[in-house]
Amino acid sequence: MSAPGSLVLVATPIGNLGDLSPRAVEALRDADVIAAEDTRVVRRLLAHAGIASGRRLRAVHANNERTEAQRMIEEIRGGALVVYASDAGMPGISDPGEVLVRACVAAGVPVTVVPGPSALLAALVLSALPAGRFAFEGFLPRKGPQRSERIAAIAAATVTTVLFESPRRVIATLDDLCDVLGSEREVAVAREITKVFEEVRRGPVGEVTGAVLAAGEPRGEHVIVIGPTPAVASVVGDDEIEAALVEALGSGASVRDAAAEVSANLGVSKRRAYALAIRVRERGA
Repeated sequence: MSAPGSLVLVATPIGNLGDLSPRAVEALRDADVIAAEDTRVVRRLLAHAGIASGRRLRAVHANNERTEAQRMIEEIRGGALVVYASDAGMPGISDPGEVLVRACVAAGVPVTVVPGPSALLAALVLSALPAGRFAFEGFLPRKGPQRSERIAAIAAATVTTVLFESPRRVIATLDDLCDVLGSEREVAVAREITKVFEEVRRGPVGEVTGAVLAAGEPRGEHVIVIGPTPAVASVVGDDEIEAALVEALGSGASVRDAAAEVSANLGVSKRRAYALAIRVRERGA
């Protein structure tokens, strides 16, 4: 049971209502106040879980989050258990909630979370792209220099990048990514995650864009996962590496130390530098 006198962030299903966790049901059932991005959405969720909403529901969205936060802080200080749920997924991740959490933390009131569904993480693991390190860009600006700057940063990113996009703009965003990143950059586009018609398209962005176009009018929220920029192959030739190794070995460095020094200076692999260092030493012998 969640403690009274606290704010509880509750993750809600991103499509399949069966993903509502038992802890989420408990928090919603016990709440004195249920703040929701859209009360209609949460009312349906409560009905699915067999929870009476009563008069506990309150709309807290992007337009009133800051003022409502102060009201909820006073209620929490008075001992109320306040639950916040956005329409789908985790509050604060491209949804309202961040301002509320920041205000509560600044006011010194307890904040906890009931984790659960996340379109961001679901799409990332479904993408089959590197997931050890990634960046989340949320929704891109719709136009202007800020959009161009963000896409340029994605083009240069050495980690996987995840974007959210609406069905109305997904084609335009894929076209822009294709233009800037090149048609061969690996991507995955996921839609309707956890629903009956869940779909993930994977491959070079040029091919994926064509497939999305061919499928007709896009429907549902989309998550675009973009692979990291491919490692640039070394353009340093063996002759240049060997010349540097000759100099390093001539100054008294060991084969191992010479290889490490040249590897760092020329940006080539240590294995390659070491193999060439052995060759230089043997030739000199």
